Amino acid sequence: MELRWRGPWILCLLPALAGGQPLVAEPAAYEEWMVTGVRGGAVELSCGPAMVAAPAVVFWSFAGATGPPRAVAVGSGPEAAVAPGAGALGRVSLSNGTLELRELRVGARGRFLCQGLFPERGRLRPRYAAVLLRVLVPVSKPFVRPTAAAAAEGTSVALTCAVREGTAPLHFSWQHRQPRGGPAAIAGGSGPELHLAPANRSHAGWYGCTVGNEVNNQTSEPVYLDIVYGPDTPAISVEPFSPEPGGFSAGEREDVVLTCLAPSNPPSHYIWLHNGSQVHTGQTYVLAAIARAQAGTYTCLAENTHLQTRTQATILLTVYYPPAGSPSCSATATADQAVALRCRWPGGFPPARLRWVGPRTPQEEEEEDEEGGMGASFSMVTSIQPGAATRNGSAFSCLAAHPALPQGATCGTTLWVPAGGPSCTAAATKGDEYVMLRCQWEGGTPPVTLRWWDSAGQALGDPGPSATILVLSTSSKLKGQDFICAATHALQATGTECRLRLGKPGPCVCPQPVVGHIPPHPPTSHHADVPTLEVERSEVAVLDGGEARLACRQHGAGADLGATVAWYDPEEREVTPGLAKYRLEREGAWVNLTVRDAEWPGDGGTYRCAAANAVGTASLPVRLRVDRYPAPPNVTISKLRYTRARTEVRLEWRTHGAGNLTGFVVQRRQAKKQPRRAPGPWETAAGDIEPHHRDRRLGGLDPAVVYAFRVLAVNHRTAGHPSEVQTPAEPPFEAYPAVTGAAVAGMLVATAASLLAVRWVAHHRDALPRLHDLLFRTAGPGAQEPIDTPEDAETAASGEDGAEVAPGDPTSPGAAAEPPPAPLDTTEDPPVNVTITVTATP
Repeated sequence: MELRWRGPWILCLLPALAGGQPLVAEPAAYEEWMVTGVRGGAVELSCGPAMVAAPAVVFWSFAGATGPPRAVAVGSGPEAAVAPGAGALGRVSLSNGTLELRELRVGARGRFLCQGLFPERGRLRPRYAAVLLRVLVPVSKPFVRPTAAAAAEGTSVALTCAVREGTAPLHFSWQHRQPRGGPAAIAGGSGPELHLAPANRSHAGWYGCTVGNEVNNQTSEPVYLDIVYGPDTPAISVEPFSPEPGGFSAGEREDVVLTCLAPSNPPSHYIWLHNGSQVHTGQTYVLAAIARAQAGTYTCLAENTHLQTRTQATILLTVYYPPAGSPSCSATATADQAVALRCRWPGGFPPARLRWVGPRTPQEEEEEDEEGGMGASFSMVTSIQPGAATRNGSAFSCLAAHPALPQGATCGTTLWVPAGGPSCTAAATKGDEYVMLRCQWEGGTPPVTLRWWDSAGQALGDPGPSATILVLSTSSKLKGQDFICAATHALQATGTECRLRLGKPGPCVCPQPVVGHIPPHPPTSHHADVPTLEVERSEVAVLDGGEARLACRQHGAGADLGATVAWYDPEEREVTPGLAKYRLEREGAWVNLTVRDAEWPGDGGTYRCAAANAVGTASLPVRLRVDRYPAPPNVTISKLRYTRARTEVRLEWRTHGAGNLTGFVVQRRQAKKQPRRAPGPWETAAGDIEPHHRDRRLGGLDPAVVYAFRVLAVNHRTAGHPSEVQTPAEPPFEAYPAVTGAAVAGMLVATAASLLAVRWVAHHRDALPRLHDLLFRTAGPGAQEPIDTPEDAETAASGEDGAEVAPGDPTSPGAAAEPPPAPLDTTEDPPVNVTITVTATP
């Protein structure tokens, strides 16, 4: 028997389908249980226990969350029928009373009711079952949604794990993988949202979430979270590494590498400053063959361009350089017949360390070992040796040590007594006004000390080494007097002498011990010596462009011998009056040299004041230091654009950093050159720009040439670091206003022409009747003609009063004045084509 679904009346067929079998009068059995299924899967719903035979008749219905129960299927033995609306639950089939749902849908969630008649001992027993079906939805693939793809360090960031569908309860877990590390679970990340408050740089990386329920688990695609931070305080490293208190040091002509590291995301942009002026951009700054002028403070400026933040660090770099030349050794005699060994090597940084070594007795060696040598010192060291105890021909060495000289340096001297003895001479000078007595004994280390005495044993003048001169005023009393030149040497216990008697031809050289008595009338003597000079200041400093005054004068006994004073420039050229660069002035005993418009570095150096007389020459150095003005701030170009004619450019710039400035200089040159040719020199395009200006219009350009421009800040004569080199940009497109104006003008012209054409057609109906009728439609029959004249108005008024006027009545108002109407022309006018052309010109 085939069952066909006929709607609700199928309930009435249950007794008939039972085949006439009697029903059990006992109470019916009621059962209820729960079944769980997964959307898209299959589930079987049984109407009774498994051991019970298949029902003879079964009826399944479904009751959802709302609404009345709906029929699902009905069956009798092997026969079954499914209700038409059961497809909303899935693919439904009924077999032996068991309802099978395939491709299960979410709409099947609810209560299924089963009513069946089960054969039992030859009778039919009714059973009722209620099956509560749970339909679980698998978790869809989740996705991570951060509040921001990039966040600044210290701010709060939240990541949300979103799921489109899935049956609750859902459980979440988070994974975090560092940019260069493996996956790691995040503690506390068990909810749909992950809060990072505050976020730090360790939070950067890939984030993913896993969502699961009792059906399945799904993991999202990783999402990268970028944490923007920094820059941190830079760390500066110096190679070769040579730290010292307060900074680092390096030897002159050594290659020094400065490296700056400031962690930042995005990576830092590095700028190097030397003594406040920009010198390099980049993380590493190489100082090849460093010079002493490159010593000072080096600042690394790190910038995060995304956050617009900056940090900086500064180090002090000291450049060690040895003194110029080599150490010099000398030996001089002291007043107590000892020898002073002096070693000098001035200059350098730090000063050279000097010490004397030479022949010593065993006792002296023990004392020197205990004291650490013969007395080391810096730049200059002196060692006193007893004269009588020192052997003739003894050699001494001065050892110099300096950090910039691994091998050090040395100089030496040998103490010896010259052979022979002193020689005396006499000569007249300066027009016989004076008598000059000369005594000399060349050679020896230290030199022999010579001094004049008169015959009475009175010392005349000051002692001098190797040679001494005594100047006497000419007088008749000098005739026949004896003068003695006594010579002593530190290595000799006794001295020698030579005698000179005035008034007799030839000198009398008589080496013998010094003896004599006090004369009653000693001669008038002058101490003959080289000129003695004095300078107002040994070092004069002036700023670039200023004037420097150097002053020098002569004083002492040497001034009586007609000495002249002269100035010499750093090139050892004598400064004479009339030079444009220099001005010589005399103010009493002072001779002043003024250097006009001092230039750096050409006018700097050592100037020399020199004086000469009959005895000798003397000079004193004066160092002129021309200092530059402090460096002005750096400049960057913010706008550089051609005008429409390409003969002018508009230039704008900005300054960065602190510093004084007195103006700006704009330079230009051709940007494109022929291959294998160096760029041309920079030309000054504008050099008179006031310090408060930040823009300039530059003209006189060739439109066919591509120019490059740069800007420099100037502090008097000190130019700052040049700005970046840029070429002008093309002018912006400015045709839009012209096109708009042309369009508006064209529209106005077209509108005016159209109005004039319509007006002409309205007043010339006969010329263009069809166009007139098209534009101005005439009224139908019965419509009133328009009244154009007063006569028409009177005719219309009479018609409205109802008076009838016969056509031939001579008393009618218009009979005499109006001629009979002309016969109507029944021919049609030929069609006329009219073309109106409106041309709009911009």
